[in-house]
Amino acid sequence: MGMDSSSSLRVVLVVLVPLLVLIVSSVVVVMVVSPGESSSLLSPVMGFWSHKNRGGSIIHSSHNTSMAYENALSSSPPPLGPTPRPVMNITRKVDNQLERLEAELKRSRTVIREAARQKNHTIHIEDEDYVPNGPIYRNANAFHRSYLEMEKKFKIYIYPEGEPPLFHDGPCQSIYSMEGRFIHDIQNKNRFTTNDPEKAHALFLPFSITKMVLYIYEPNTFDMDPIKRTVSDYVDVVSRKYRYWNRSLGADHFMLSCHDWGPHVSWAIPYLSKNSIRVLCNANSSEGFNPSKDVSLPEINLKTPDPYGIIGGPSPSHRPTLAFFAGGMHGPIRPDLLKHWKGKDDDMKVYEYLPKHVSYYDIMKKSKFCLCPSGYEVASPRIVEAIYAECVPVIISDHYVLPFSDVLDWKAFSVEVSMADIPNLKRILMGISQRQYIRMQRRVKLVQRHFVLNRSPKRYDVFHMILHSIWLRRLNVQVFGEA
Repeated sequence: MGMDSSSSLRVVLVVLVPLLVLIVSSVVVVMVVSPGESSSLLSPVMGFWSHKNRGGSIIHSSHNTSMAYENALSSSPPPLGPTPRPVMNITRKVDNQLERLEAELKRSRTVIREAARQKNHTIHIEDEDYVPNGPIYRNANAFHRSYLEMEKKFKIYIYPEGEPPLFHDGPCQSIYSMEGRFIHDIQNKNRFTTNDPEKAHALFLPFSITKMVLYIYEPNTFDMDPIKRTVSDYVDVVSRKYRYWNRSLGADHFMLSCHDWGPHVSWAIPYLSKNSIRVLCNANSSEGFNPSKDVSLPEINLKTPDPYGIIGGPSPSHRPTLAFFAGGMHGPIRPDLLKHWKGKDDDMKVYEYLPKHVSYYDIMKKSKFCLCPSGYEVASPRIVEAIYAECVPVIISDHYVLPFSDVLDWKAFSVEVSMADIPNLKRILMGISQRQYIRMQRRVKLVQRHFVLNRSPKRYDVFHMILHSIWLRRLNVQVFGEA
């Protein structure tokens, strides 16, 4: 997209630490602290983007990126919106505001790195509600400090353009409930939103793919073009009306979608898919999901306004069933699971359809392990259902980036099984000692707070964990102007 050279800008992607941000192993490594500050715990990593808004080109300095990321940057995307007006009239006050925002983020990066070096919470951070600790976290100190920095500083501007139901609205009781709940919760008065875009670290594009499927998609056509055009037109409107999209080519913007089509729709707007933070339930790394800039959104099938009726479960000694699954035969994994285990073993209660008068949640609460295979797409609501029931999740999926895996150590409270090991599933689960299982089950109870949906969001719940994931990605982007 053409722009006067006086307004040329750069975006720098700075990954803080592997313990906070899940980075693909092939991303180029560049030191961003002095050699004396580096350690096995703190390994600063930087992928460098530089785009100067001349013809919309993006230059990426890494010569060793992941294939999906390399392909995404292999050609210059078409411009979005008109050529911005010359910005000679932008006042120094505006530039100073951007510099202040970036300085705030830089200070946060510094204190988070310092916290990451500490062990056993030697920083003694005061927090009256909750102090993260223990093996469910990759680095509890770093997470706690980052979370407090987010609460203190993070500001989001929600574009007011658009009308419900396609914008500023979303489903709140369905398999896509996270889409609507987040949109509604972020729009309610809270400490994270601002009415002044100049004070915002991130800008939210409040469209709902699920509502668009409901209202403008023609059933059985599989034609996404009307939805793609709607989102593209929306980005065009905000890029014409405001300077912020063009300022960073979308790198400090985010979208959120729990619908399977979310990633596909984003591809219609190249800067949205390549640069922006995409918060997606369909977090499939084989389809271009980039965990260094995108956020994995937990899929929660909410059937009532809150999930408290299904949260909790008995102790390990009162869980007689080894493993449980019930679900339709769709996608590449479930047919194999049902083929090997449906009706084959009393310890492995695997159903395509539950028997009459049998409660799904009751069996889940009586089971030690809950099987969570992917369906058509990688995400499954069974993972959060298992956590609610305090049943250890067994994740059977390929290429799925687990929610909050930049902060949470999923190996501490779940079991990951490859599709190839489905025939060995019982042997794998029986190989987990009772002592180890009890530890894992207790950790499931501890991690539960991070997946709970509250009618009014509470600290460290799923709403705040989503915000924290967005905060981390925004920390990794530096936007600044050049003379």
